[in-house]
Amino acid sequence: MTNSPASAGTTATSARRRSTPRSVLAALFGGILPLLASLLMLSPSPAAAASLTEVTGFGNNPSNLRMYQYVPSNVAARPAILVAVHYCTGSGPAFFSGTEFASLADRYGFIVIYPSATRSGSCFDVSSPQALRHDGGSDPVGIVSMVRYVLQHNNADPSRVYVTGASSGAMMTNVLLGDYPDVFKAGAAFSGVPFGCFATTDGSGWNTACANGTITKTAQQWGDLARGAYPGYTGARPRMQLWHGTADTTLRYPNFGEEIKQWTNVLGASQTPASTDSPQTNWTRTRYGATGDRAPVEAISIQGTGHSLPLAGMAARAITFFGLDS
Repeated sequence: MTNSPASAGTTATSARRRSTPRSVLAALFGGILPLLASLLMLSPSPAAAASLTEVTGFGNNPSNLRMYQYVPSNVAARPAILVAVHYCTGSGPAFFSGTEFASLADRYGFIVIYPSATRSGSCFDVSSPQALRHDGGSDPVGIVSMVRYVLQHNNADPSRVYVTGASSGAMMTNVLLGDYPDVFKAGAAFSGVPFGCFATTDGSGWNTACANGTITKTAQQWGDLARGAYPGYTGARPRMQLWHGTADTTLRYPNFGEEIKQWTNVLGASQTPASTDSPQTNWTRTRYGATGDRAPVEAISIQGTGHSLPLAGMAARAITFFGLDS
């Protein structure tokens, strides 16, 4: 059946009515989309994610260490510095990617320095006579040069410089607190040994007796070793947080008790804990000299754990001990 002129007109009018909303929407979006595009072009782009960068020419570096630094995108106006020292066979970039310190720096705005050892085996020198005295030479001098570089170039706060490390890096943490109590305010050592325990005089970097936990001294003797690294120094001493697994077969567990003796003596704290608790399953935490998060000495024993620290969540505990999360 054919449509009459009237019905055809009605159909055309109806079609125009149906098309009107589409035309209006098209017109509206035709104007809005270019406006949105221009606004997006004018709006600031998100800040680029921070990355690990190598720094060269950072100062006196007698053992040819390499320096890597991580400056978070939201770095504080007057940032703290954390030196994070790797294990044997490791590197600064490996410790950066394998630990949580960089993500904590993103959260709290501090700068992380990751030194890299370059000698065979990639262990740090915690054994030579040069390494065990203030400005004596070797790796500690190079690491402190890194700190001074960041203080100078990043407007960092010299009253908030900290150090942490695992295994060889934990031993270096002990060494740096002995050598440079004027530079570091606190340390956190994951599976280390006391300052001076790994000392050798034959050029070797390995001390089997210390590693096996068979070197024992009185608290006074250990304290004298640490104090003797910087003769004449009478200023404040850095606080120390110690971590160790009871099943560690590389740097055996008795070293943990020897470290506690050393640093309680250095800091004038009783060897009797001020508090003992278990913040997580299989953890036993003892605090010496005070009971809060910033006690002079804090020691965490991890039941059944070997030479594998820090584990997840432990870095955050170190940051709390330093006070960098406040």
